[in-house]
Amino acid sequence: MAEPEESVLGRVKRNMGHKLVWEELGGSVGDLGTFVPIVLALVLVNGLDLGTTLVFTGAYNVVTGLLFGVPMPVQPMKSIAAVAITEGDPLSLNQIMAAGLSTALVLAILGITGLMSVVNRLVPLPVVRGVQLSQGIAFGITAVKYILKEQDLTKGKTTGDRPWLGMDGLVMALSALCFIVLTTGAGGGGIHECGSDNVGLLEGAEDESITRRERRMREGRFVGLPTALLVFIVGVLLAIARDPGVISKLHFGPSIPHFLTITKEDWKIGFMRAAIPQLPLSILNSVIAVCKLSNDLFPSKDVSPFKVSVSVGLMNLVGCWWGAMPVCHGAGGLAGQYRFGAKTGMAVVFLGSAKMFLGLVFGTSLLLALDVGLPFLHSYTLEIWIYG
Repeated sequence: MAEPEESVLGRVKRNMGHKLVWEELGGSVGDLGTFVPIVLALVLVNGLDLGTTLVFTGAYNVVTGLLFGVPMPVQPMKSIAAVAITEGDPLSLNQIMAAGLSTALVLAILGITGLMSVVNRLVPLPVVRGVQLSQGIAFGITAVKYILKEQDLTKGKTTGDRPWLGMDGLVMALSALCFIVLTTGAGGGGIHECGSDNVGLLEGAEDESITRRERRMREGRFVGLPTALLVFIVGVLLAIARDPGVISKLHFGPSIPHFLTITKEDWKIGFMRAAIPQLPLSILNSVIAVCKLSNDLFPSKDVSPFKVSVSVGLMNLVGCWWGAMPVCHGAGGLAGQYRFGAKTGMAVVFLGSAKMFLGLVFGTSLLLALDVGLPFLHSYTLEIWIYG
């Protein structure tokens, strides 16, 4: 006799049924080293509204966390962002949104028609692993470059060597990295422990959780300590200490989103310059690779190419019309959040709630705090550990 289909409410309750809250909190910030700099560059160069983007992407985090039940990341569409901030010929905001909408529509159609599942079956496993490896190497190299060199995010260029001393110096970055390694471990086994972890999570057995904790303590890890979150918070506090006046520049009140009017020329430029290079990356990394990694880490969760491609499509088909940054999912973000402790959708629900709170309370004025720059140094340190 067939089992009755689980309701949406029942799935949400099951997806949130995880007791290691501190681990989820720590894992929730595992992808900020990718998210924050790209958002800031788009805000400074292209006029993206920070408050609107935080509210919409926060809502995406909450919904995907509740429905998928895994720490599914919400990341910027990187190819679109790279084209958008090109020095000398940046895209307008409307052209960026046209690119995001075009990409989203193609992904949604591929998902709804079942063609994405066909592509998933046809793409060889080594290609998927290659995408995952290339993403990890690229993120790691970028993190090292951003730590060693001071950055001008508005131009995408380095401005010189980073000093050794000071609140944003190399000594501070190395100290953060040492803290992560000492408290969390070298990171070699984090992504490969999913089998025993999933047993404990799915069955909810107390003795499984204790066994897992004891094993990690023998490996020299401080289980439950939200290492990534602590490092990021320290970065924020140091940023405030360097420029205390930034607090007085914040003002209360959300940004007011405006419905965009996208012209035919915007559609043409956005599609040709940004959507076309984004589509292969979205298909391979945002859908196929993230599904494969999710199924490796969480074999009991139903994360299919259909669901992920439709998810990416719906997020952007809703948000881009209101000026929210084009986003996708990604294997690198999932790996980062998992490695820092995220095992369920609770992690991205935490992250999404925080983003929505900041976007609604401070709106675009939060840019003044982010532009101080110090939290980025600590975020890049997290990325070195994740992908190193």
